[in-house]
Amino acid sequence: MNKSNKFSISNRIQSFKFAIEGIILLLKTEHNAWIHLLSALLVIFMGFYMSLSITEWCFIVFAIGFVFVAEIINTSIEYLTDLVSPNYHEKAKKVKDLAAGGVLIASIIALSIGLIIFLPKLL
Repeated sequence: MNKSNKFSISNRIQSFKFAIEGIILLLKTEHNAWIHLLSALLVIFMGFYMSLSITEWCFIVFAIGFVFVAEIINTSIEYLTDLVSPNYHEKAKKVKDLAAGGVLIASIIALSIGLIIFLPKLL
């Protein structure tokens, strides 16, 4: 991999290609990412149906993005852990459990934001 410091438009475009490949890999390999995606689509649909305010949309978009970023980081940590520790190791398990815990916390925060926004509109 070329680590030249010279700015290049083609290198910037290539970096977007790699990022998109990572998102596609996440969606192809991680079942939880499908759950997050379906949840996000449902929330977006409900947001349009309930005519959310700009501020509410900002919180919803942030919450959805927060969960996907957490899932991508978790998946990256899992791949890296499997690379450096292909056999079972208690510390590798802890690393994976901590990363998964981060996704769970992000999901709980996103759910809380959703409940704060949608519950008053539903009641």
